[in-house]
Amino acid sequence: MIDRRSLSIFFGSLVALSSGFVAVSRLTGVSMIVLAPAYMFTPMFAGIVTCIVGRPSFERAGLRFPSNRLVWLGVAAVVPIALLLVGTGVSLLLPGVEFVPDADPLTGEGTEFAPAEEPAGPSLPGWPLNLLFAVVLAIAVGATINAVFAFGEEFGWRGVLLTELAPLGFWGASAVIGVVWGLWHAPVVLAGYNFPSNPVLGVGVMTLACLAMSPVYTYLTVTARSVLAPSIFHGIFNAFAATMFVFAQGGSELLVNPVGGVGILVFVVAALLVAVSGPPTLDRDWALEGDVADGPRADADAESADA
Repeated sequence: MIDRRSLSIFFGSLVALSSGFVAVSRLTGVSMIVLAPAYMFTPMFAGIVTCIVGRPSFERAGLRFPSNRLVWLGVAAVVPIALLLVGTGVSLLLPGVEFVPDADPLTGEGTEFAPAEEPAGPSLPGWPLNLLFAVVLAIAVGATINAVFAFGEEFGWRGVLLTELAPLGFWGASAVIGVVWGLWHAPVVLAGYNFPSNPVLGVGVMTLACLAMSPVYTYLTVTARSVLAPSIFHGIFNAFAATMFVFAQGGSELLVNPVGGVGILVFVVAALLVAVSGPPTLDRDWALEGDVADGPRADADAESADA
């Protein structure tokens, strides 16, 4: 049974924190895009408040190192690279999209994103070494620096909120989190991020993208039994996402975009693969192992739920 009190605490905290950032942006004139790195931590803090005041424990919300499931951290590192490469290939099939093999994914040289002045970074070798460099850099940065910022979201979404929505089951919880996750991006998207030419329509597209991505994130989280897995996935996805724009140039930003039409299509296919293979069972003890799940804390929670 869903604990409405914990959900109220989470959503109340999230709305208050997110609204605070929007207010600061409007009062100071600082774009939400500039505030985005700090804004990413609002779900985490909402989750912390929920764990302190509400029902879930930090461990039950996936704040644990998956020592006996390390392979899933590796999967979380590889899958976003594969999905983005597939998305780039799909983009190249669209009319008006051109493959630019010798573009520099580090500086943007050779693309529409290149600075007017001299490139502010080292030049990379041509194809395919430039792609290989982009992959290595994305994994290195995405699994470390980016993963810290991604954890700011993931502990909230795939940690606390997933635990509290577990009674809805794998698909139900994934769907609700996907919609909330997408709408939470609205202040940043409306400021011109992701879809600078279509910010209003971009909110809807981003929400659909998050809805499509959510089952894949949930699958990795529950299978790894740790929010570290989606944090690594999220961090590497963000680090490698620019590859699609660099090597596949042209087309609408609503389509040729990791969180646009192409990205949605790729993640829908990935979600279908999850459905065919069979999603993992989702309950409130998804993060706990064997004797931990059956231990005193679980009994105490069960008693409090029945009280």
